[in-house]
Parts: sequence; C-alpha cells; structure tokens
Amino acid sequence: MNYGLVAAGYLVGSIPFGYLIAMWLGAGDIRTKGSGNIGATNVVRSVGAAAGAMTFLLDFFKGTLVVYAADRTAGLDTAAAVAVAAVLGHNFPVWLRFKGGRGVAVGAGVFMALTPPAVAIVLGIFAVVVATTRIVSLASLIASGAFPVIAWYFYGAPRTVIVAGVIVVGLIFARHSSNINRLIRGKEPRFGHRSHN
Repeated sequence: MNYGLVAAGYLVGSIPFGYLIAMWLGAGDIRTKGSGNIGATNVVRSVGAAAGAMTFLLDFFKGTLVVYAADRTAGLDTAAAVAVAAVLGHNFPVWLRFKGGRGVAVGAGVFMALTPPAVAIVLGIFAVVVATTRIVSLASLIASGAFPVIAWYFYGAPRTVIVAGVIVVGLIFARHSSNINRLIRGKEPRFGHRSHN
C-alpha cells in the first residue's frame, strides 16, 4: 500500500471545483447559496447549467485521473484506497473546513478508472431516474446503491473494488441523510425548483 498516493488522492479529491467555479464566475461563495453544497446540483441551481456541468465534469475526472494514476503506478489495492480517499476529500475538504459535497460525481469518477462498464450502467440508471422523477437525490441514491451489485454480478470486479464501492456508497448515503429524511416524508423538491438538495 502506497500511503503517499492515498494522501494525494485525498488532496486531489478535496479540490472544491464547485466553490472555485462559483467564485470565478462572480457568484460568490456557493456555500451560502441554496443547499450550501459545493456539488454540481447546487451549482446548477445557484449559478447556472453551464457552471454545474463544468463542476460535474471536473469532479468526475479528478476522481478518474487520480485513481487511474494510482492503479498504473502502485496496483489495485492502492488504487481502491485512493478511490475512497478521493471521495473523503471531496466530502470533507480540508480547504473548506471539511464541509464539501456529497460524493456522487467523484464517486462515479473514481470507479470509472477501475470498472468502466459498471459505471456506464450506473450513469444510465441515474439519467433514467432523473428523467422520470426529476429528483436528483433519489437518482443519486438508487444509482450509487446499485453500483457494488452491478460491478460484482455483471462484471466480476475484484473484491478490493467491491469493498471500496461499498464504503463509497456508505459515504454517499451518509451525506444524503437530510435528503433521505425528506424523501421519506415526501418533501424532497424536484430538479428545477429552489430547494435544500
């Protein structure tokens, strides 16, 4: 295990692109707008679609690149640990007093480097749920929750990847606790409305 790469994974994951893009566009501190989240959904709602798309892509590919580099240089075990570290960095960035995103985009990105077909299916599930319900949090929970099963059952992903996937899904669900409560109560807003998501 290369712990230096794991630490690097955390630091790369902690780059707060949503915060930086909002500041760059003159929209101010994204943490004071909407849900206070630095992720793509809040950026779309608070700054605009283009800024949100840019945030999603940068969050996604920061995960992909750091895990791909770890896999190529140090092997699968380190790459799986880097995947978890990158999501932890995004969710709890040291630069923003550990108040970050929910880990969906970066979570998809880290596993794109390890099991691309499974991630492609998960992104498809996400798109279908958003299109039919317009509830991003529900799509995030369903798609991320399906990932370990899809990676294991359909693609035979190594045990290390499955374990990392389960941990990342746990992190995503933990960061969606308020959304889960609103979903249970039928109070979760649909995409396009001002909300707390």
